[in-house]
Amino acid sequence: QVQLVESGGGLVQAGGSLRLSCAASGRTFSTYAMGWFRQAPGKEREFVAAMRWSGSSTYYAASVKGRFTISRDNAKNTVYLQMNSLNPEDTAVYYCVADSSLSLSRDRTIASMWNYWGQGTQVTVSS
Repeated sequence: QVQLVESGGGLVQAGGSLRLSCAASGRTFSTYAMGWFRQAPGKEREFVAAMRWSGSSTYYAASVKGRFTISRDNAKNTVYLQMNSLNPEDTAVYYCVADSSLSLSRDRTIASMWNYWGQGTQVTVSS
């Protein structure tokens, strides 16, 4: 049973930074795709960033590219999302996602293609 547990959300002023963590357990994730989505009130879930656990390629939504960085720590089985230069439009619940067979190049932005989801962590950016 795959478990994804997010942490690190909170309240931050515009221009500030936060680092989200996603602790993954229940599988060997070496071939998994890992990523982050977010959902703001009244909006659809939106792709943020993704990578393959064993690879070096990373993918970002245009709205966060250059500000957010996805990374992993193999020893801790943890995926991170470093978020810099935050603005109020980044306010959302952030979800960690994983999938064993997803094609990142084709399907990474489609929420329904990701099989495993964490419970989410709230990020609020004040102006």
